[in-house]
Amino acid sequence: MIHSTILLAVEEAATESSLFDFDATLPLMAVQFLVLAAILNQIFYKPLGNAIDSRADYIRQNKLSAKERLSKAESLAKQYELELAETRKESQQLIINAQAEAQKIAAQEMAAAQQEAQKIREAAYQEIEQNKIEAQRSLDKQVDSISRQILDKLLGAGMIG
Repeated sequence: MIHSTILLAVEEAATESSLFDFDATLPLMAVQFLVLAAILNQIFYKPLGNAIDSRADYIRQNKLSAKERLSKAESLAKQYELELAETRKESQQLIINAQAEAQKIAAQEMAAAQQEAQKIREAAYQEIEQNKIEAQRSLDKQVDSISRQILDKLLGAGMIG
């Protein structure tokens, strides 16, 4: 039916040739334009619009997920920095404690060594004193012995002479 109207319109237009015909061809052209617009809308514009909308949704979703991941990464980075700072403080405290403990142990060892040296010194002093006393006794005995010998010789010579 549309074909027959188109053919009639074409024949009519061929018989009258004017620049602008406002007879039946104008509504026919309007109908053809609307049909073409409807066909293009169904075939081309709707799928293209759907593709553009789905692409926009995809981009929006990617942006949102990227923002969430960035936020999560930043929060993890802050958390790790805090943990790292805490760990550094703990390690510094451990080092300080270890140094203090080492100094304490060194001081104890030094005190023990000094006490041991003092004991050895006292033992040596006592041994020297003991040897001195023994030497003094030995000298006293020898002096007594020599003194008796001298007395014996003096008295024995005085008795003879």
